[in-house]
Amino acid sequence: MPDSPAARETIAAGRAFLGIELGSTRIKLCLIGDDPATVIATGSHDWENQFVDRLWTYSLDDVWTGIRAAYADLLADAERRHGVRPETFGAIGVSAMMHGYLAFDEGGELLVPFRTWRNTNTGPAAAALSELFGVNIPLRWSIAHLHQAVIDAEPHVPQIRFLTTLAGYVHWKLTGRKVIGIGDASGMFPIDSATHDYDADLLARYDGLAGRTGDAASGNAAAGDGTSGAAPRASAPLRDLLPEVLVAGQTAGELTLEGAALLDPTGALRPGALRPGALLCPPEGDAGTGMVATNAVAPRTGNVSAGTSIFAMIVLEHPLAEVHHELDLVTTPAGDPVAMVHCNNGASELAAWAGLFGGFATAAGAPLDADAVYDALFSAALQGEADAGGLLAYNYLAGEPITGLEEGRPLVVRAPDSRFTLGNFMRAQLYGVFGTLALGMRVLDDEGVALDRMLAHGGLFRTAGVAQRFLAAALNTPVSVGETASEGGAWGMAVLASFAAARSELDLDLDLDLDPDLDLDTYLRDRVFDRATVETAAPDEADVVGFASYLDSYSAGLDIERAAVTSLLPKGTNA
Repeated sequence: MPDSPAARETIAAGRAFLGIELGSTRIKLCLIGDDPATVIATGSHDWENQFVDRLWTYSLDDVWTGIRAAYADLLADAERRHGVRPETFGAIGVSAMMHGYLAFDEGGELLVPFRTWRNTNTGPAAAALSELFGVNIPLRWSIAHLHQAVIDAEPHVPQIRFLTTLAGYVHWKLTGRKVIGIGDASGMFPIDSATHDYDADLLARYDGLAGRTGDAASGNAAAGDGTSGAAPRASAPLRDLLPEVLVAGQTAGELTLEGAALLDPTGALRPGALRPGALLCPPEGDAGTGMVATNAVAPRTGNVSAGTSIFAMIVLEHPLAEVHHELDLVTTPAGDPVAMVHCNNGASELAAWAGLFGGFATAAGAPLDADAVYDALFSAALQGEADAGGLLAYNYLAGEPITGLEEGRPLVVRAPDSRFTLGNFMRAQLYGVFGTLALGMRVLDDEGVALDRMLAHGGLFRTAGVAQRFLAAALNTPVSVGETASEGGAWGMAVLASFAAARSELDLDLDLDLDPDLDLDTYLRDRVFDRATVETAAPDEADVVGFASYLDSYSAGLDIERAAVTSLLPKGTNA
C-alpha cells in the first residue's frame, strides 16, 4: 500500500491522475499520484455485453451506470486506504475496447445500438475496403461497420453526423470535444504515421466509392447479390464524420460541469485545482493502454494483453512486405506503426470454467474466493503434461476472423486415449487461450519482424508464473510481467493522463525542471518504469515442444469447431 500521508496529500490537493477503462467484462478506474508507478486507489464494476438481434452490444445506459458505480467504488477505496475522497484531479484519461460502431445524428442521438468489436457480420465490407485501400481492413474496424451499413442499405446512414469509438464517446460526453487518440483512431480508419492523421488518400478513395451509385457504391458486387440502384450514404465527407486525431501528450479538453455530473451525480466532483476543469488527455483504445502499461511503445518491443479478447502488439521498425489478413496495422499512442494480432476470444471461457469449479467447491462445503480458485486450477495446470495429454480446448464464444469463423462454440475435445486429468484439462484451457494468437504470430515470424522484449499484462497473469510460462512456450520467446500487470489498461490510461499533464505544464512554461523534448517513450522509461520490478520467464524446452504438438492438433481440429457452429445454433435461431 502507498504511504498514506503522501497519498492523502496528493488526493486532497487534486494532483492525482485518474484512468478510466471500459473493458469487455469490467469497467475499472485507477488513481495514481506524483509517482506514476504507484497505484493509490482503484474502483471497478462488472458488466456484460448482450447478444441482441445477432449482434453484440452494450446499452449506453449501462455505460454510465457502470462508470458511476466504478467511480463510487474508487472513492470508497481512497477513503478506506487514505482517509480522504478525491474531489478533483490533475488529469483524467478515458480508454475502452477499440473498434466498433457508434453513430450519432445531428442532435447527438444514437442511431442504432452500439456495435462492438466482437461482431463479425462485416465480411463483405471488409473485403471490399481491403481491396480498395490495398491494406487489410479487419472486420472489427469502424469503417468496416459503416460500409457494411451502406451495403445493407440501412436507413440510418444518411442521418449520420458523427462516428466514434466507445472511448471517444465517453470523452465527448465528459468534455464536449469530439477527439480521439491516434491509437484508437487507427482502429477506425487507416492512419498515415507521417502526418499523424487519417490517411488522406484513402479518405478520398472512400468518398469516391461512397459517391458512386449502383453496385459499386453499395458494395453489392462484393456482397454478391446482384442488385443495383443508389445506396444510402452519409451526407458529408468521411473526414467530417470522424473525430479529430490527437497524439499522446496533447491536451484534449477539460472536464465540464455536465461531465462531472455524469461521473459523480452527488455533485462532490469539482473543477481542477490548477485549471478551470480537470485536464483530459486524448482518449485511447485498450491496445494503446496495454502498450503503455507494459512499457512497449518503442520499436522492437511488443506486448500481449489478455482479457475477453487477446491480442499482441509489435512496434515495427519498417513496413511489412505484404498485406496479411491476420494483422491489423495500427499505431502506438504516440503514432508509431504497430502490427496487431487480435483474437476475438481470450479468457472468458477460462473464467466460465473457474466459475464452475468455484461452484463445485461451494457445493462441497469448502467455498473459495475467485483468486483461490484460479490459484488452485493454475497450479494444477503446471502438473499437466506438456502437450495437455491429448486434450483440446476451444475458447470460441464469438467468431474468430484469424481462423475464418463467423461464430463460435466453446468446446472441449478429447480422444478415447487422451489423459483426462485436472492438470491436463487446465493446461488445455490455458493453451487454448493462446492458440489463435500463436497462429497469427507465425505471420510476423515469416515477415522477419525482430523483438527485443515481449511483455504481458491483464488479470490472466495475476497467478505468478503460470500463464506467463505457457505464453512463453506458445511464442517461443521470453515473456516479462511487471508488478502492475494485473492493473492493466486503467493504470496505463492514468499514466497517459499524467504524461499529458506533464506536457501541459511544459506548454504553460512553468518552472518544473521538465525536459522540453519529453516524449512518451522517455517518460515511461525515466519516470514510470525506472524502478519497476519485472519477472521474466524464458521458454521451457519441453513446454515449447508440447505446445507445438498441441497447436498442430488444435489447427487440425478447427474443422470440429466449424461443424459445431453449423450444427449447434443459438437458442431461438431458426435452422
